[in-house]
Amino acid sequence: MSPIIELDELLSIAGKIILIDARAGADAYQRYLNGHLEGAQFADLDRDLAIKPEDPAYGGRHPLPAITDFSKTLGQWGITPASHVVVYDDKAAAFGGARLWWMLRAIGHDKVQVLNGGLKAAVDAGVKLSTEPYAVKTVADYPVPAGYDGTVDIKQVEEAAATADKMVIDVREAYRYFGESEPIDLVAGHIPGAVNMPYVLNLDTFGKYLSPGELKNSYEKLLGSVDPENVVVHCGSGVTACHTLLGMEYAGITGPKMYVGSWSEWSRRDMPIAKGE
Repeated sequence: MSPIIELDELLSIAGKIILIDARAGADAYQRYLNGHLEGAQFADLDRDLAIKPEDPAYGGRHPLPAITDFSKTLGQWGITPASHVVVYDDKAAAFGGARLWWMLRAIGHDKVQVLNGGLKAAVDAGVKLSTEPYAVKTVADYPVPAGYDGTVDIKQVEEAAATADKMVIDVREAYRYFGESEPIDLVAGHIPGAVNMPYVLNLDTFGKYLSPGELKNSYEKLLGSVDPENVVVHCGSGVTACHTLLGMEYAGITGPKMYVGSWSEWSRRDMPIAKGE
């Protein structure tokens, strides 16, 4: 199953899937109520796909929820191991869309896709939106493994950035990577040895993912001889990194890991910081 689903295919299977609207921001639920795809239930990035950190220096600004809590959340959404889940958000999958996709894959749920272009694609196509909350049919807690697969910690990132046959990819905007300014975290710059490939380069001018072939060419040039299994992807807080992991998966490049704490953790831990090229 492709990790990306196009709008026409989604509309053809409506009613046979579990559709999740995964937005972010303080007004996310109100935006959901203002208009969402018919049959979509709401997921909040900060409440459902992350926890509020006690200290961002340990886990970053968007730590993953305890896996047992995620298990309960999935059950509340009616998701079972057999469910076909489709996710979207209103930011071309850059926020909750790709994050939920990655979290499901990280617990072994393969039947999950992200709507290409997100809510904008539906609006642009003239799809009528609903303003009624979806009535959720809950099921038992989802059977989960002991932890999320495919993550690395701060020490593993430090090692990867300093090792020739490994790679750390920073997907933040170039000005943040270069350390020109930092709008969110406390310190500007990047992890020494990390390379920059902003996640927005995954998208075309319409906010949709480039074709798998185009993405594959871009990432193969970036990776060179580095095995994807030795690649670590990070962003500011472990959210938009999922957008790149999704793009790589769409391109057939599997195995990269995610550094969940990302820059929000690294920059608060007295770790070395680089600026410029």
